Amino acid sequence: MRSNKGRERKERGKEREEKKEKGFRNKNEKSISERFELKDRLAGWRNLILFFLITFAFSWALWIPQALVSTGTLTAAPWLSAFLSSPYNPAAFGPLVGAIVMTYSEGRGAGVATLLKKITRYRIGWWYLPVFLVSPAIMGLALLTAVLSGDPLPEVTAFSDPLIIPFAFAYIFLLGGPLQEEFGWRGYALEVLQQKWSAFASSAVLGAVWGAWHLPLFYIQGTIQSQTPIWGFFVLIISGAFLFTWIYNNTGGSVLAVMIYHTMNNLAYLIFPTLETETGGLYLLILNVLAVAVVLKLYGTKRMVRKGFPGNKAYS
Repeated sequence: MRSNKGRERKERGKEREEKKEKGFRNKNEKSISERFELKDRLAGWRNLILFFLITFAFSWALWIPQALVSTGTLTAAPWLSAFLSSPYNPAAFGPLVGAIVMTYSEGRGAGVATLLKKITRYRIGWWYLPVFLVSPAIMGLALLTAVLSGDPLPEVTAFSDPLIIPFAFAYIFLLGGPLQEEFGWRGYALEVLQQKWSAFASSAVLGAVWGAWHLPLFYIQGTIQSQTPIWGFFVLIISGAFLFTWIYNNTGGSVLAVMIYHTMNNLAYLIFPTLETETGGLYLLILNVLAVAVVLKLYGTKRMVRKGFPGNKAYS
């Protein structure tokens, strides 16, 4: 009997030791896991900041001299002035350069290939409808509202010469922002931000940075920014960032989708001369904010996706 009790005590003591050892091991493993997690998070932030620095440095190195020449602050040689104001000025390629540099540093050639393959995600179902129609619909409605409010209708040259539209689309797609920007802003930065924050927070932060990147353009004659109040532009671009996130997340992370959406957004300014009216710009701001409110109400703020819709390729 005593022998049995002694064995039981021994076994219980052994069990306690094993539990203690197991608990220590689990705690240690958890601590190691948390350290690696923290290290990964810090690396992600570091890489994102480096991406922003490369993007701004590349673009502003060319835009700031252009702005100084445009405002008469700096006198440049005729050939340099012509180059800076020409379509061959590569300043807008900053986000693409930043994304390629960072993905190469993180994953070498395979990392760059993964980034560039996002343009091949073309199976997005019915999402082609909002991709092509949302921006022109908002712009056209803003113009219509301005005219109904009493503003005279400006000349709509795109309707009198519709053949200009496909050529303008191709030019904008390749040289007017989408190709230069979307691999960087959505294909890289938005991905990193959404690993840490909600789609709502990521869109707000990225929109603010995206807006700040455009600042030199406010001092370059002939740009849309030079004709727009800075506060109004920031409202437009931050609200626009939410709509870009909505498109990107619901099309499986398709850079092609946001490139087309970006193209249609810029093309809408050509088709509908809304900013040439007195109140059109204000209506445009209001309609963009309302569009974002509708998207957030229907799709939520966490991922801004609503699975189960026909053709939905929700990205998560």
